[in-house]
Amino acid sequence: MTSTANPNTVPHYINGQTAVGESGNAQSVSNPATGQVTGQVALASPQDVNTAVESAQAAFPAWADTPPIRRARVMFRFLELLNAHKDELAEAITKEHGKVFTDAQGEVARGIDIVEFACGIPQLLKGDYTDQVGTGIDNWTMRQPLGVVAGITPFNFPVMVPMWMFPVAIATGNTFILKPSPLDPSASLLIADLLKKAGLPDGVFNVVQGDKVSVEALIDHPDVKALSFVGSTPIANLIYERGAKHGKRVQALGGAKNHMVVMPDANQDKAVDALIGAAYGSAGERCMAISVAVLVGDVADKIVPRLAERAKALKVKDGMQLDAEMGPIVTREAHERITGYINKGEEEGAELVVDGRTFDASQTGEGCGEGFWMGGTLFDHVTSKMTIYKEEIFGPVLVCVRVPDVATAIQLINDHEFGNGVSCFTESGNVAREFGRRIQVGMVGINVPIPVPMAWHGFGGWKRSLFGDTHAYGEEGVRFYTKQKSIMQRWSDTIDAGAEFAMPTHK
Repeated sequence: MTSTANPNTVPHYINGQTAVGESGNAQSVSNPATGQVTGQVALASPQDVNTAVESAQAAFPAWADTPPIRRARVMFRFLELLNAHKDELAEAITKEHGKVFTDAQGEVARGIDIVEFACGIPQLLKGDYTDQVGTGIDNWTMRQPLGVVAGITPFNFPVMVPMWMFPVAIATGNTFILKPSPLDPSASLLIADLLKKAGLPDGVFNVVQGDKVSVEALIDHPDVKALSFVGSTPIANLIYERGAKHGKRVQALGGAKNHMVVMPDANQDKAVDALIGAAYGSAGERCMAISVAVLVGDVADKIVPRLAERAKALKVKDGMQLDAEMGPIVTREAHERITGYINKGEEEGAELVVDGRTFDASQTGEGCGEGFWMGGTLFDHVTSKMTIYKEEIFGPVLVCVRVPDVATAIQLINDHEFGNGVSCFTESGNVAREFGRRIQVGMVGINVPIPVPMAWHGFGGWKRSLFGDTHAYGEEGVRFYTKQKSIMQRWSDTIDAGAEFAMPTHK
């Protein structure tokens, strides 16, 4: 590997060392608040990926043989360092992604939750044991690591989503290669540095910066045993299919169109607060953002004007301003894509109540500069046939759909191709119970607008929001990064003389 020469280039991290790699290619990194280029990120070649895999492969045997309690101790030291440097990580997120600093702090905190979970790996790896399953025979199970595993993560959570993956993967005895988004890559190097300071052996955690070239190299590499991916549904589907063809275990989390049902009996103040925060927080660039308000009965006439008032009053400014509620869009290209969806909504006949395209950054005077700024957008009278309802916009756009009753609301949501997250605001226990049972969505909130499960429960949607058999992190994450082995044992004194040709049965 070539050593890092330009201090403004975000490098790879391979075998405990930073390096810019062999390709010589790089991509600009910008501050979304100002629109200014702040540096470059190296883009890996297939050879760079191979070097990282070789490093991880070489480190695997010793790390896999390390007792789980010692692996847990590394995680505990890493946890201490994360807590000491969490604001530094949050600041890196804000400067490259654009989300407000308090939101970035929350992202780091949710990542830390997974590390805390991974610290319990000795208990989580305990197998089952049965004495005397047959005469003189005992049977037990154990879970063992897969080998080299990789994570391909998106721009919107450059700390939290990698932490859905590598703490559990490493704690279970695997070695890990992280391929972060090139839009906000700096956090990955901060994480690598903290892991090294925690005592993690070189080669156990590696970072390969890059684009499509590095992703394809990881998918196709024969020594990468498992892939975790978070991103859009079309790419998730392709990665799942291509990885499976190469014999890999793949967990690919895709897109979303998250609904929030507001019943007539709901606390309207709480519902409005929930919709505003869940729709416009992080500029809507969350896979768990609420992008559809399903308003039941006459509640729409009461809530839409209040949503409009709040959307117009959003404090859109540089995320390092502590009173900021929404920051910029991550890139100019994303800004143009979101604008295109707003245009499409107007063309298809939705009522544009608040137009985020009219936001004038120069009027705020709060460090907005020439960044990728947009206000919150609100549509009403949206139907299920409209593009802005069917497709994931991934921006600060909330659409309101009016329905007559909860049965229609449930059917509307169940008919959508995505099934990531959903919420229902109601004061009725029966409505809440029936909604939770009948909705075809993987993560459900009752009076909780963003129902992201805690570290020990696991994250994942249904339908075209998840490709693979297991959810991320939690006990399902432990299963994803390990394989079960069953051992049956007996000794000569209990073995009958002579060959047995019938299927063995317990005796």
